[in-house]
Amino acid sequence: MIYTDQYESPLGRILLAGDEEGLTGLWFQEGSRYVGLGLSEKAVPRETEYFERTKEWLAIYFTGHDPGFFPRMHLVGSAFRNRVGEILCEIPYGRTVTYGWIAGRIAKERGLERMSAQAVGGAVGHNPIGIIVPCHRVVGADGSLTGYGGGLMRKKALLELEGIDVTKLPQPQKRTGSGR
Repeated sequence: MIYTDQYESPLGRILLAGDEEGLTGLWFQEGSRYVGLGLSEKAVPRETEYFERTKEWLAIYFTGHDPGFFPRMHLVGSAFRNRVGEILCEIPYGRTVTYGWIAGRIAKERGLERMSAQAVGGAVGHNPIGIIVPCHRVVGADGSLTGYGGGLMRKKALLELEGIDVTKLPQPQKRTGSGR
Protein backbone atom coordinates (compact mmCIF):
# COMPACT_ATOMS: atom_id res chain seq x y z
CA MET A 1 0.00 0.00 0.00
CA ILE A 2 1.20 3.50 -0.83
CA TYR A 3 0.34 6.40 1.47
CA THR A 4 0.50 10.16 0.97
CA ASP A 5 0.49 13.26 3.11
CA GLN A 6 1.36 16.93 2.68
CA TYR A 7 3.50 19.52 4.39
CA GLU A 8 3.31 23.30 4.03
CA SER A 9 6.87 24.60 3.80
CA PRO A 10 8.15 28.18 3.42
CA LEU A 11 9.09 27.23 -0.17
CA GLY A 12 5.74 25.72 -1.11
CA ARG A 13 3.54 22.71 -0.46
CA ILE A 14 5.36 19.37 -0.28
CA LEU A 15 3.87 16.00 -1.21
CA LEU A 16 5.02 13.07 0.93
CA ALA A 17 4.71 9.43 -0.13
CA GLY A 18 5.55 6.21 1.61
CA ASP A 19 4.92 2.51 1.88
CA GLU A 20 4.95 -0.03 4.70
CA GLU A 21 8.71 0.40 5.11
CA GLY A 22 9.04 4.18 5.18
CA LEU A 23 9.19 7.45 3.27
CA THR A 24 9.57 6.84 -0.49
CA GLY A 25 8.94 10.31 -1.90
CA LEU A 26 9.12 14.02 -1.05
CA TRP A 27 8.47 16.58 -3.78
CA PHE A 28 7.55 20.25 -4.00
CA GLN A 29 4.11 20.15 -5.58
CA GLU A 30 4.39 23.29 -7.67
CA GLY A 31 7.13 23.80 -10.23
CA SER A 32 8.84 20.44 -9.76
CA ARG A 33 9.90 18.27 -12.66
CA TYR A 34 9.17 14.84 -11.23
CA VAL A 35 6.48 15.42 -8.62
CA GLY A 36 4.85 12.12 -7.78
CA LEU A 37 6.96 10.16 -10.28
CA GLY A 38 6.00 6.51 -9.92
CA LEU A 39 3.26 7.30 -7.42
CA SER A 40 0.23 5.07 -7.87
CA GLU A 41 -3.19 6.63 -8.36
CA LYS A 42 -4.32 4.19 -5.67
CA ALA A 43 -2.24 5.98 -3.03
CA VAL A 44 -4.20 6.62 0.16
CA PRO A 45 -3.93 9.81 2.23
CA ARG A 46 -2.92 8.66 5.71
CA GLU A 47 -0.90 9.80 8.69
CA THR A 48 1.99 7.53 9.61
CA GLU A 49 4.75 7.61 12.20
CA TYR A 50 7.36 8.24 9.52
CA PHE A 51 5.31 11.10 8.00
CA GLU A 52 5.14 12.68 11.47
CA ARG A 53 8.94 12.29 11.84
CA THR A 54 9.39 13.71 8.33
CA LYS A 55 7.31 16.76 9.23
CA GLU A 56 9.33 17.17 12.43
CA TRP A 57 12.54 16.92 10.37
CA LEU A 58 11.26 19.54 7.90
CA ALA A 59 10.13 21.91 10.67
CA ILE A 60 13.62 21.84 12.20
CA TYR A 61 15.32 22.10 8.81
CA PHE A 62 13.31 25.14 7.72
CA THR A 63 14.42 27.01 10.85
CA GLY A 64 17.97 26.81 9.48
CA HIS A 65 19.20 23.95 11.63
CA ASP A 66 20.48 20.45 10.95
CA PRO A 67 17.78 18.09 12.26
CA GLY A 68 20.43 15.56 13.26
CA PHE A 69 18.30 12.54 12.38
CA PHE A 70 16.59 10.96 9.40
CA PRO A 71 12.99 9.82 9.30
CA ARG A 72 12.52 6.18 8.34
CA MET A 73 13.06 5.99 4.58
CA HIS A 74 12.73 3.32 1.92
CA LEU A 75 14.89 4.09 -1.11
CA VAL A 76 13.12 2.55 -4.08
CA GLY A 77 15.04 2.19 -7.32
CA SER A 78 17.99 0.47 -8.93
CA ALA A 79 21.00 -0.53 -6.84
CA PHE A 80 22.95 2.31 -8.49
CA ARG A 81 20.34 4.98 -7.73
CA ASN A 82 19.98 3.73 -4.18
CA ARG A 83 23.75 3.87 -3.65
CA VAL A 84 23.83 7.44 -4.96
CA GLY A 85 21.00 8.23 -2.51
CA GLU A 86 22.96 6.73 0.38
CA ILE A 87 26.00 8.82 -0.54
CA LEU A 88 23.82 11.95 -0.76
CA CYS A 89 22.68 11.30 2.81
CA GLU A 90 26.32 11.41 3.92
CA ILE A 91 26.91 14.95 2.61
CA PRO A 92 27.12 17.12 5.72
CA TYR A 93 24.60 19.88 6.30
CA GLY A 94 25.94 23.16 4.90
CA ARG A 95 28.43 21.50 2.53
CA THR A 96 28.42 20.72 -1.18
CA VAL A 97 30.06 18.06 -3.34
CA THR A 98 30.29 17.59 -7.10
CA TYR A 99 28.79 14.94 -9.32
CA GLY A 100 32.36 13.95 -10.15
CA TRP A 101 33.18 13.44 -6.47
CA ILE A 102 30.24 11.04 -6.10
CA ALA A 103 31.22 9.27 -9.34
CA GLY A 104 34.80 8.88 -8.08
CA ARG A 105 33.59 7.41 -4.82
CA ILE A 106 31.38 4.85 -6.56
CA ALA A 107 34.16 3.98 -9.01
CA LYS A 108 36.51 3.32 -6.09
CA GLU A 109 33.92 1.18 -4.31
CA ARG A 110 33.39 -0.89 -7.46
CA GLY A 111 37.07 -1.16 -8.29
CA LEU A 112 36.65 0.82 -11.49
CA GLU A 113 39.06 3.28 -13.00
CA ARG A 114 36.28 5.83 -13.43
CA MET A 115 32.52 6.30 -13.32
CA SER A 116 30.42 8.65 -15.41
CA ALA A 117 29.52 11.88 -13.63
CA GLN A 118 26.59 12.09 -16.07
CA ALA A 119 25.25 8.75 -14.80
CA VAL A 120 25.49 10.12 -11.27
CA GLY A 121 23.73 13.29 -12.47
CA GLY A 122 20.86 11.20 -13.81
CA ALA A 123 20.48 9.41 -10.48
CA VAL A 124 20.73 12.66 -8.50
CA GLY A 125 18.22 14.34 -10.83
CA HIS A 126 15.65 11.60 -10.26
CA ASN A 127 16.07 11.53 -6.48
CA PRO A 128 12.54 10.88 -5.21
CA ILE A 129 13.14 12.08 -1.63
CA GLY A 130 14.11 15.71 -2.06
CA ILE A 131 15.66 17.80 0.73
CA ILE A 132 16.09 14.89 3.18
CA VAL A 133 18.17 12.97 0.62
CA PRO A 134 20.03 16.22 -0.11
CA CYS A 135 20.48 16.31 -3.87
CA HIS A 136 20.46 20.11 -3.61
CA ARG A 137 23.97 19.86 -2.11
CA VAL A 138 25.44 18.60 -5.40
CA VAL A 139 27.03 21.18 -7.69
CA GLY A 140 28.80 21.17 -11.04
CA ALA A 141 32.50 20.40 -11.48
CA ASP A 142 33.34 24.12 -11.28
CA GLY A 143 31.15 24.58 -8.20
CA SER A 144 28.30 26.09 -10.20
CA LEU A 145 24.69 25.58 -9.32
CA THR A 146 23.15 23.06 -11.66
CA GLY A 147 19.56 21.95 -12.12
CA TYR A 148 17.30 20.87 -9.31
CA GLY A 149 14.03 18.97 -9.68
CA GLY A 150 12.30 21.48 -7.41
CA GLY A 151 13.62 24.45 -9.40
CA LEU A 152 16.91 26.33 -9.26
CA MET A 153 15.47 29.10 -7.06
CA ARG A 154 14.54 26.50 -4.45
CA LYS A 155 18.02 24.95 -4.68
CA LYS A 156 19.53 28.36 -3.96
CA ALA A 157 17.11 28.91 -1.08
CA LEU A 158 17.91 25.50 0.47
CA LEU A 159 21.66 26.10 0.24
CA GLU A 160 21.30 29.59 1.72
CA LEU A 161 19.18 28.13 4.53
CA GLU A 162 22.15 25.87 5.30
CA GLY A 163 24.49 28.86 5.45
CA ILE A 164 26.11 28.50 2.03
CA ASP A 165 26.84 31.81 0.32
CA VAL A 166 25.48 31.05 -3.16
CA THR A 167 26.74 34.40 -4.47
CA LYS A 168 30.24 32.91 -4.28
CA LEU A 169 29.27 29.92 -6.44
CA PRO A 170 29.60 30.28 -10.21
CA GLN A 171 26.20 30.80 -11.77
CA PRO A 172 24.97 28.39 -14.43
CA GLN A 173 25.59 29.52 -17.99
CA LYS A 174 22.53 30.31 -20.05
CA ARG A 175 22.34 28.24 -23.20
CA THR A 176 22.12 29.94 -26.53
CA GLY A 177 19.51 29.01 -29.10
CA SER A 178 22.11 27.60 -31.49
CA GLY A 179 22.23 24.23 -29.71
CA ARG A 180 26.02 24.12 -30.08
